[in-house]
Amino acid sequence: MNYLVLIAAACVLCRWALGKWPWEYLRPAPTRAQALFRARQVLGVEAGAGREDIIAAHRRLTTLVHPDKGGSTAAMQEANAARDLLLDTLPGYGNGAVDDGSQGDGGGDSGTPSRD
Repeated sequence: MNYLVLIAAACVLCRWALGKWPWEYLRPAPTRAQALFRARQVLGVEAGAGREDIIAAHRRLTTLVHPDKGGSTAAMQEANAARDLLLDTLPGYGNGAVDDGSQGDGGGDSGTPSRD
């Protein structure tokens, strides 16, 4: 009986100190294919979905899971991560380049009036 209490205390201590239960370290890390499959499931898109389909599915999902609408931040973060992962796999949109409408070249208007 003492051993069970000791093992339970060690498990709780591991969870408290490291943020994971001890048995979570035994699972292998998900592969990229598994991550892509999960991202498609989260957004509800097919394997050959294009950029517009992914963004439209992300917008539909975020209207449901946004924290301001009663959803959770974890669900919102999962939706954003799924969108980013799927957009990164598209040809020509890699390296995390999500078009948010901003000018990323640094040469745009900084928002402050010039003093000429």
